[in-house]
Amino acid sequence: MLTHRNTNIALIALIALFLWLSLPWWAFVLLFIPYSGALVWGAMQIRSGFFLKAVCAADTSEKVVALTFDDGPLTAFTPQILDILHKAQAPAAFFCIGNRIAGQEALLKRIDTEGHVIGNHSFSHHFWFDLFPASRMLAELQQVDTAVEQVTGKRPRLFRPPYGVTNPNVRRAVQRGKYTAVGWNIRSLDTVAKQADELMNRILSGLKPGAVILMHDSIPLTVAILPALIAHIREQGYTIKRIDQLLNIPAYA
Repeated sequence: MLTHRNTNIALIALIALFLWLSLPWWAFVLLFIPYSGALVWGAMQIRSGFFLKAVCAADTSEKVVALTFDDGPLTAFTPQILDILHKAQAPAAFFCIGNRIAGQEALLKRIDTEGHVIGNHSFSHHFWFDLFPASRMLAELQQVDTAVEQVTGKRPRLFRPPYGVTNPNVRRAVQRGKYTAVGWNIRSLDTVAKQADELMNRILSGLKPGAVILMHDSIPLTVAILPALIAHIREQGYTIKRIDQLLNIPAYA
């Protein structure tokens, strides 16, 4: 398995070999091209486990899946999604942005009361979040925990990094805060989808036992397809479980 640690070990070994062979300086420059590529790939692929181990699916042959929604709570779409889930009796996980909780306490409380999991998606979801030092990342995560606890009495343990980007600082923050990093293995790309059929087919084509489906409760197209999506998932013999039950991990500290 390719990880940050064994990639660094390989780099050091190759540098030592190049020095022993007295290779020219440009050989060392060329060495860093694939190394840099590996770092970028690892940062962008949360399922790779390159920088930290993230739980992205259940290892099972049972036909069970989990629905997850990022970026709420939002007045515009989260209540509609909750209405659909309630009518279908389908549980889900909502990875919430902390700075969207103020003023939406009743909505956050509803997510919890109706039996869904509340996860941590950072306080700011800043575009440059992955460049923050680990201490600042951890402070953001703890801000979310406090905001959620004040409303629900529960402190989230599940953390999904903004944009799914990971690096050594994200790993340190997760480890220091004793969080469980959670990814996905079906990325709906609902934030860029233009057609309902396109979005539906992308999700259903990746359906497999133990799948974790990533969507957003900030997208009108997601709201539009959700009832049919749930129906199609069940028609294919799948059961929808809460993510903590699917992955057998605690949702709260």
